[in-house]
Amino acid sequence: IGDGIRPSERRKGYATKMISLALEECKKLGMDKVLLVCDKDNIGSVKSIINNGGVLENEVLKEGKLIQRYWIML
Repeated sequence: IGDGIRPSERRKGYATKMISLALEECKKLGMDKVLLVCDKDNIGSVKSIINNGGVLENEVLKEGKLIQRYWIML
C-alpha cells in the first residue's frame, strides 16, 4: 500500500483515509494482515499507519535510512 499527498493537502486526514480504503480492499481479497513501511522520520506516514491500527514490528537500515515496518491485522 502506498500513498502520496501533495504538500498543500497534508495534515487533513487524506492519507489516513486512503489507507483505510485500501485496507477494506485487502479484506475483500481475503488478506488477514498487511505490512506497511515508511521512513522513520516521515511523521505523517507513521501517524497515518498507526491511526489505522499499525503495530511496529521492527526497524531496518536500508541505504542509510531507518525504515519502520508496521503490521495491520485485518
